[in-house]
Amino acid sequence: MALTIWCFGKGPMPDWNSKGCNVDISAQMLIFATVVELGSISAAARSMGQTPSAVSKQISLLEDQVHYRLLDRTRTGVSPTQEGQEFYEKCKAMADKFKEAEAMIHNLDGIPRGELKIASTVAFGKSQLVPALPAFMEENPEIQVSLDVTDREIDLRSEKFDAAICFAEQRKNPDLVVRRIMRSRRVLCASPEYLERFGVPTNFAELAEHNCLRVAGKSPRNVWNSVEPITGDRFEATGSFEGNSTDVVFRAALAGIGIARLPCYMANWKFRSGELVHVLPEYAPPSTDIVVMFADRRNLAPKTRAFVDYLVRRFRDVEDHQMTG
Repeated sequence: MALTIWCFGKGPMPDWNSKGCNVDISAQMLIFATVVELGSISAAARSMGQTPSAVSKQISLLEDQVHYRLLDRTRTGVSPTQEGQEFYEKCKAMADKFKEAEAMIHNLDGIPRGELKIASTVAFGKSQLVPALPAFMEENPEIQVSLDVTDREIDLRSEKFDAAICFAEQRKNPDLVVRRIMRSRRVLCASPEYLERFGVPTNFAELAEHNCLRVAGKSPRNVWNSVEPITGDRFEATGSFEGNSTDVVFRAALAGIGIARLPCYMANWKFRSGELVHVLPEYAPPSTDIVVMFADRRNLAPKTRAFVDYLVRRFRDVEDHQMTG
């Protein structure tokens, strides 16, 4: 058990080791734990870069402090006395905490590492983020990703998330830092089977006659707007189905249940395959930003900074390819 002993001035009556550093009782306890662990003052001295005489002196000073002999010294090495063994258990616990703290400090070297806890909206997480993660993890092999896909409101700090991905309008806490990942355009769509049975709406007003798929609850995503310049139509989607995430609504549209308003990044590839049809392509519902939120721009952990920068880089050009033509 090799330990690095930090030396600090501790008052008017210091105990000086052979290198001129003041060693207080806590450092002496670490030295003692190392000696017991290695079974030899010489071995302990080598592991700490000290001389055997300096280590022996610190053990003697420690014994003077606690008023007990802690080590039995023999020609072949040392072993703890009964009192020394009990004292060693306490010293070892302190040494273990010291090693944990030392490892943490050594990890603060700017290299992204450790567990990265992420939250993401269900639709973006499944269709965009998961496929993007292999390249990120290859770039950052010392990061372990923990992903929670959910459309519920996330409390970043209390739930200990490093970052959360959501639509810009879902941001509730103005104190969080936000970086834009991409612009998400929305389109109206339905399956060919649904449109064959119920007809194709020819204008925005006719949507009220159709089964329009909703997001569960009083979500602003259920208010469908048109930016058609003359009327500026809008209405709240109503129908016989609602899902608790955009991903569920997407799958309901594929199943032929009704007309959905979906992000282009989900709908486009289904337009190309023919599984979905672009409804009212002349209308352009307002787009929104997809953002990544994190707690603080200053002193941001390397793992979080690497993830945020990767997202911005990865999705920078996605919005340029979202329109269906």
